[in-house]
Amino acid sequence: MDNEEIVQLHQRLFELRQEHGDLDLAIDALNQNPHVNQLQVRRLKKRKLLLKDSIVRLESKLIPDLNA
Repeated sequence: MDNEEIVQLHQRLFELRQEHGDLDLAIDALNQNPHVNQLQVRRLKKRKLLLKDSIVRLESKLIPDLNA
């Protein structure tokens, strides 16, 4: 993996972490409302989990291969 690819992966990782944090804040804000739409909360939580999976995959790509 060359430096440009590594920089791109770090940038994408930053963007995913930012979106994950934004969703966390949105979910917390929605849960403050006693009339919250539970379907919307579930969709946001599902999206948050998908983002977390993507983050973990990217992080694993950035870990150097010990067999290389």
